[in-house]
Amino acid sequence: MNSNFFATKSKSAAIVCFLAGLLAACSQNDPNTDASAVTSAQTGAQQQGAQTIAYTTIQWIDLLPQEDLDALMNPPEYLDEIEDGSEEDMLSSQFMLAMAQASDDRYMQALTSTRIKPEFDNQNIRIPGFIVPLEFGEQLVVKRFFLVPFFGACIHVPPPPPNQIIYGIFEKGLKLQALHEPVWVTGTLKTSLTENAVATSAYTIEVAEIEIYTE
Repeated sequence: MNSNFFATKSKSAAIVCFLAGLLAACSQNDPNTDASAVTSAQTGAQQQGAQTIAYTTIQWIDLLPQEDLDALMNPPEYLDEIEDGSEEDMLSSQFMLAMAQASDDRYMQALTSTRIKPEFDNQNIRIPGFIVPLEFGEQLVVKRFFLVPFFGACIHVPPPPPNQIIYGIFEKGLKLQALHEPVWVTGTLKTSLTENAVATSAYTIEVAEIEIYTE
């Protein structure tokens, strides 16, 4: 399974796991190879009428601007001093968000960053993730959702950075069987901001297809 898929149980654990996913993803890529080269390595195609559209497979780390990636890869030492289950660890996500937005700590800013990589605007992509339903159609068919890199994000633990959340629009709809099952989402990515009570996303995808995740 993709290295960015991991489970968490608390705020500090979520941060640690998020960083672990980034480290693992980076270790799989040549550090001298930029994201555009990495993401062009795998492509797929989908037939739409008489037109064949090519989709590039990307990973979550590809969506992070370099400044945010650098900050997240170098967490401050004070995180090591926060014990799981402690009062600091149990702070609400809203309070943590307010702290991050008011802080001049580059790491804390990266945790709530809405910065995007503009080269991904209007790109046809394919990305793995977990679905967090936002709106249901008839017979509980999901048409609006957040796509996130790890199970439990926005539900059991605070959300990842907005530039690690994608707002999905799927007019065809999906009959979601289980939240814990990862999927492949294929569609056209937009660099547009979406905010609601659940989370904020810095990207939007107009979905063409959703499939059960396979290696």
